[in-house]
Amino acid sequence: MEFKELKEAIDQVELVDAHSHNIVSLDSSFPFIRTFSEATGDALSFSPHSLSFKRNLREVAKLYGTEVSLEAIEKHRQTLGLHSLTTKCFNEARISALLVDDGLKLDKKHDIDWHRNFVPHVGRVLRIETLAEQILDEESPDHDSSWTLDSFTKAFVERLNSLVPEIVALKTVAAYRSGLDIDTHVSKEVAENGLVEVLQAGKPVRIGNKGLIDYILTRSLEVAERCDLPLQIHTGFGDKDLDLRLSNPLHLRTLLEDKRFAKCRIVLLHASYPFSKEASYLSSVYPQVYLDFGLAVPKLSVHGMVSSIKELLDLAPTKKVMFSTDGYASPETYYLGAKKAREVIFLVLRDACVSGDLSLMEAIDAAKDILSRNAIAFYKIDVVDTSSSIPQSIISPKSQMEEPHVQEDSSSFVRVIWVDTSGQQRCRIVQAQRFNGSVKKNGIGLTHASMGMTSFYDGPADESKLTGVGEIRLVPDLSTKRTIPWTKQESMVLADMLLKPGEAWEYCPRETLRRVTNVLKDEFDLVMNAGFENEFYLLKNVVREGKEEYVTFDVGPYCATSSYDAASPIFHEIIPALESLNITVEQFHAESGKGQFEVSLGHTIAFHAADNLVYTREVIRSVARKHGLLATFVPKYDLCDIGSGSHVHISLWKNGENVFPASDKSSAHGMSSIGEEFMAGVLFHLPSIFAVLAPLPNSYDRIQPNTFSGAFQCWGKENREAAIRTASPPGAHDGLVTNFEIKACDGSTNPHFSLAIIMAAGIDGLRRHLQLPDPIDTNPADVAATLKRLPETLSEAVEALKKDKVIHELLGQNLVVAITGVRKSEVEYYSKNPDACKQLIHRY
Repeated sequence: MEFKELKEAIDQVELVDAHSHNIVSLDSSFPFIRTFSEATGDALSFSPHSLSFKRNLREVAKLYGTEVSLEAIEKHRQTLGLHSLTTKCFNEARISALLVDDGLKLDKKHDIDWHRNFVPHVGRVLRIETLAEQILDEESPDHDSSWTLDSFTKAFVERLNSLVPEIVALKTVAAYRSGLDIDTHVSKEVAENGLVEVLQAGKPVRIGNKGLIDYILTRSLEVAERCDLPLQIHTGFGDKDLDLRLSNPLHLRTLLEDKRFAKCRIVLLHASYPFSKEASYLSSVYPQVYLDFGLAVPKLSVHGMVSSIKELLDLAPTKKVMFSTDGYASPETYYLGAKKAREVIFLVLRDACVSGDLSLMEAIDAAKDILSRNAIAFYKIDVVDTSSSIPQSIISPKSQMEEPHVQEDSSSFVRVIWVDTSGQQRCRIVQAQRFNGSVKKNGIGLTHASMGMTSFYDGPADESKLTGVGEIRLVPDLSTKRTIPWTKQESMVLADMLLKPGEAWEYCPRETLRRVTNVLKDEFDLVMNAGFENEFYLLKNVVREGKEEYVTFDVGPYCATSSYDAASPIFHEIIPALESLNITVEQFHAESGKGQFEVSLGHTIAFHAADNLVYTREVIRSVARKHGLLATFVPKYDLCDIGSGSHVHISLWKNGENVFPASDKSSAHGMSSIGEEFMAGVLFHLPSIFAVLAPLPNSYDRIQPNTFSGAFQCWGKENREAAIRTASPPGAHDGLVTNFEIKACDGSTNPHFSLAIIMAAGIDGLRRHLQLPDPIDTNPADVAATLKRLPETLSEAVEALKKDKVIHELLGQNLVVAITGVRKSEVEYYSKNPDACKQLIHRY
C-alpha cells in the first residue's frame, strides 16, 4: 500500500500545541541538559545514556548544523541568540497555536506575550494550585488574623472568575502533590485543617495537603462547569517529586462519576504513561475524557512512543486524542515534540492501515484531527484550520475519496492577494464556501495583462509583451492563509501564479524569489535573511474652499513623543494586528517628515520577509482607514519634505547561523569573505537593481544627496548617507558586521522581485569573488567627484537593467522585458503628466 499521501498530509498540517510551558532566557539557571530529560540531581548524570537523549541530541545538532555534543549546541545557542533560535525552532515545528501553562516555576521565564512573537495564536492555561498559592502568599483580607477557609474560598473563586476571559483551560498538578484519588466530597473540616497545616509551614506557600488540594480542585471544577472551561490533569510520569503509583488515571473514578461534573471536559495529559491503556479505556467509556500525548513524545524511545500512542488508540476515539509538545524552558523542546509527533503519528496510522483498522483516507482524517482539529474544537481556538486546507492533489486518484464538506458561513470572505510588476497590491475576493470547495485547489483565473499594469492605468504597458490574451491561475499558498485582524469575518491568503497545476508562470513574483533562492542554496548552501523598515505618511482628508484634499496628520519632528502620542491609538491596533499574523515588530517611531512614521520588522528568511511586507502594508493601510486616515508608502509624498523608504537589511545564513560576520577581528571590515563577496555583488549591480527597488519616477525625487537615501554608488560602515550601510547593532561583537542595509528600496516596490534581484546580484558576487572598494567614512556628497552617481532617473535605471545580462539570466529574460516595459511606460506618462504623481497616494 502507498503511504506517501499520508506522510505528505501529516507534514503539511499546521500543528496546534495544546499544552506547553514558558521559554526561559539564555542566562536562566535552568540547565539546558534538561531539554532532553525529566531527571534531576545526580540522576541527571546518567541521562545522556538513555535512548531518547541520544536521539534528541542528534536531532538538535542536525537542526543547527553543529557537532553532536551538548557543548557544541550550547555554544551555538549563545551565538545565535534566543530570538533567532526560537524563530528557527518554531518555523521548523510549524505550530499555528500554542497553549501555555505559565504556572511552572522557571528562572527568568518569558511571559506569555513574548511567545506571540513566534506563534500566531497563544492562549493561557491557568494552573489552579499556583493561583491558590499566590493568594495564600498575600495578606488575608482581615489583616488582624490569618486566612480562614471561608476567606480563602471567597478570594480564590473571585480571582478565578475574574481570570476566565483571559484563559482557555484550567490545569491541576494534584498528581504531583497528593495523587489522583480526588475526593470531590471532601468536608470543610478536612479542608480547613489542611489550610492550617499549609500556613504553618510558612511562606512561600506550597500546597501539599490532600484535603486542601481536593477542596481547591472541587471548587475549580464548579467554575469550569459553569464557564465551560476544560480541565487539564497531569497523569502518568514526570520528575521524581511525583509518586507514580498515585498518578494512574484510574484513581479519577470518583471525580468522573460525580454527576455535578459530568459535562466538565477533562484532558488526561502525557499519554498517562505508563498507564496509556488505562487512559484509553477511560476515554472510551466517559464522554468527557480526552487524551493528550505531550511529554511521552518525545521523551520516550521510538518504540516507547509508538507503543504508547498505539495503546491510546486501542480504545480511544481518534476524535478524542490530541497533540502537544509539553515544551518548556528551551525552544528545542517544542521543535523535538513537533518533529517526533509527526513521525510517530505516521508510523502508528500507517500500521493501522496495514492491519486493516483504517483506510488511507480515514488515516489522513485521523492525523488532521489528532494534530490540529481536535484541539481547535475542544479549546475553541480562533485560528484558521489549515489542516482541512491541504490540497486534495496530494491524494492519488486510486485512493481519493470525497471528504465531508465543512459548513461555511456564507457571509465570510477570503481575499486572494498578489502584487503586480508595478508594486501594487491587488486581490480577488471569494466566499469562504467557494474557496474551500474549489479555489484553494484550482485557483482563480487571471489575465496575463495583470502583470503588465502600471501605476497610472489598469491595462498592460505596450512593451511589457503582456496582453489580454492568455490566462493564468492564482493558486492560494495555504501556508499564508490568515484571519484578517481588523475584520474577523474574513481571511486573506497570498497566491502563486501557475499556468497549470505544477507549472509556475515565469512572471510570478513569489516563484521568481523561490527560483533564485534555490540557486543560492544549491550553489553555496546559503540562505538570505531580510528585514524591512516601513516608512509611511498618515494623511487626513480636509475640505478647503469646497475642495477635498489630503494633508499631513501631524507636524512633529523626528522621534517626537507628541507625534507618537497623536498616533498611539493607531499603533495600538497596528502592532497587535501584525503580531497576530506572526510578524515580528522590532520598533516603531515618528520619522522626519510631517506626519511620517516608521515600523521596523524583524528579519527572517527572504521568502517570509517578502510575504510579511505584503501583509504589513495591508495592516497599516487598513487600520489607518478605520481611523479615518490614509496611510501612504509613496516614495516622495511631498517634494518639499523627506521621502519614504523601505530600507532592507540583508544577512546570510548557513545551518541556522549568521555567516555574514567575520569569525574574528582579523577581517578589515568585520565581514566574512562570503559576506564581503555577496555585498560586493550587490554594490556592483546597484544601478540595474534600482529599476526594481525604486520602480517609479517619483522614487528618484526621493533618492537625493543628504537625505539618507543613498544617492552614490558606495558603501560605508554605519554610514546612513551611503547606498549600502554595514551594521553592527547592539549585541554584535565589537567591530563585527551582522547585516547590511540597502537604502534605495521604497514602498512602491514588489518585495519578492526586490529580494530576488538583490539575491541575484549577490550570487554574481559570490561566483566571481568580487571585492569591495574602500568604505566611505564621510558624507558621499562631500566627495562626489570621486564617486559614481547612481541613476538619477528611472530611465537611467531601466537602461542599466537592460544591459545587465547577469540579472537577465537569474531572473529570466521575459520577466526583465516585462519589468522594463512597465517602467518605460511609467517614465513616458509622468513626464507628460507630472501632476499625476499626486494620485499615487491612493495606489501605494
